[in-house]
Amino acid sequence: MNKMQTKPTLKQLEYQKWEFGLFVHFGLRTFYEGYVDFDERQMDPFKFNPTSLDCEQWIRTAKEAGMKYAVLTAKHHDGFSNWPSSFTDFSVAHSPWKNGKGDVVQEFTSACRKHGVKPGLYYSPYDGSANFYNQKDRKAYDDYFINQITELLANYGDIEILWFDAAGSENHEYDWKRIIDTVRSLQPNILIFNMADPDFRWVGNEDGIAPIPCWNEVNTVKSDRLWLPAECDVQMRENWFFSESDEHTVKSLEQLMGIYYYSVGRGANLLLNIGPNRHGLFPEKDQQRLLEFGGEIRRRFDNPVATIDRFEQQEGKWIYHTEQPHLLDHVVIQEDLRKGESVENFKINIISEKSRQPITIYQGRNIGNKAIIRVPAIEVRGVELEVTESVGEPIIEELAIYYVGDDGNY
Repeated sequence: MNKMQTKPTLKQLEYQKWEFGLFVHFGLRTFYEGYVDFDERQMDPFKFNPTSLDCEQWIRTAKEAGMKYAVLTAKHHDGFSNWPSSFTDFSVAHSPWKNGKGDVVQEFTSACRKHGVKPGLYYSPYDGSANFYNQKDRKAYDDYFINQITELLANYGDIEILWFDAAGSENHEYDWKRIIDTVRSLQPNILIFNMADPDFRWVGNEDGIAPIPCWNEVNTVKSDRLWLPAECDVQMRENWFFSESDEHTVKSLEQLMGIYYYSVGRGANLLLNIGPNRHGLFPEKDQQRLLEFGGEIRRRFDNPVATIDRFEQQEGKWIYHTEQPHLLDHVVIQEDLRKGESVENFKINIISEKSRQPITIYQGRNIGNKAIIRVPAIEVRGVELEVTESVGEPIIEELAIYYVGDDGNY
């Protein structure tokens, strides 16, 4: 891929360093077992009553698991507003929860700030409850869209992410200029996902898997090149929202670690969803699995054998030598992306323990924010990162080698 170096904004770089976030699908739909996207069944706000709602439980768990940001469904496709919106009767204000005085968005954003997790809000442009959505008076719906977005972005402090889900909007035209002008004027530092004027993009699947290569710079339909890092969104279990029938589909620790390698390990962010139950709490099995996941990430990557200060740089190579040979099964590389993405091809070479010969054990494409290279355990006397193709002079920000070992979980 022959690229000119497009540069990210500081906010985009900050987002990429967050790496791992929590997705929370919660709303009126939580209380309707079996309800699916674009379901034609009518729902009644009277059913919304999470009597033990505890957003701090969600965010404390996320924080302990190592997540840096969280995104709540403020409004999903069904149109139910998780805040007391003045522009619809289909909201928490018309539910029995806290006698209509509750505000999930307020409790969520407050919990995020209390525990140092970056708050983001999901807003579905499609709205199954707005009887004028599919009518020809598009301006009326744009007004509604802007009024609701203004409530969300003007009344809850700094919001880091506005997550636009494109599902359902395929044949609808929005006044995106007017909408985005409003968003950017209210929250100049906000990151927009996926639509209109995005700062980061959907990876293209809901499996948590980024492709090889996963470039940060992409071509748009207008043939412009933009810096749009990828985010991988994936569920902890089969459904996005809570269901009584899918606890058996909670992902194993082994599968979650695989997803981590395929997302964060390929330079993308990972946004992992848990649907709180009808009490307003994370289900126990999901919560424990998330904590196990965070613990396993720390076990594998908190204790490197050597970091970049042990490597010597020589003409496109970063070279590590050790007097005492040791086992190696992971190499983690991070590129300094402030001036753009440079590395297009690289190798990992080792100096073998017995013959003391250089041997290539891995060939890769881009490094981006982070490349996690996992290899069968091998005894080494040295490790070499060799950049074989780049745009401009590559700058390696971090380079670390690990021996994770088996420990029953590998």
